[in-house]
Amino acid sequence: MKRICVFCGSSAGARPEYAQAARAMGTLLAERGIGLVYGGGRVGLMGVVADAVLAAGGEAIGVIPEALMRREVGHVALTELHVVGSMHERKALMADLSDGFIAMPGGYGTFEEFCEVLTWSQLGIHPKPCGLLNVAGYYAPLLAMFDHAVAEGFVRTQHRGIVLEADDPASLLERMAAFHPPATEKWISPDQR
Repeated sequence: MKRICVFCGSSAGARPEYAQAARAMGTLLAERGIGLVYGGGRVGLMGVVADAVLAAGGEAIGVIPEALMRREVGHVALTELHVVGSMHERKALMADLSDGFIAMPGGYGTFEEFCEVLTWSQLGIHPKPCGLLNVAGYYAPLLAMFDHAVAEGFVRTQHRGIVLEADDPASLLERMAAFHPPATEKWISPDQR
């Protein structure tokens, strides 16, 4: 994996563990020579992970819609900052630039971005690993919901397996590096996403 997209909050959250994990993730990505692709902000966990990558000498690429440039306070010290026209363009470019996806703690936007790349994986649009960094049990309720969806017949067991999870960055990166996507029928092509 040359680059990993990290979805995370534009706020720091209520627990110091979230920012600690973001710093650890950014530092680890840089140490392993893996570039960061993320939402382009310099606030919240987004800023923490980007600053950690940059401080460790790594590559940090941001993608931010023009309308959010001021609100999320675009990070102008990045390796690259792409300012795009819409959220759809943002997500598509982030996906195209990345070899895998990690969701750290965040809100609705983080959930939506992660679930979208999961859906793309399920549909065979990409074979890239998708992981949740379950800091302080943050994603336990979402993981339980995924299991419930399997039990209720809405998610196939093999598709539940595309959600990788760990509570520390190193373990999650190892799981992502070892990931082999399940055989899926390609329902639509990447250009139809």
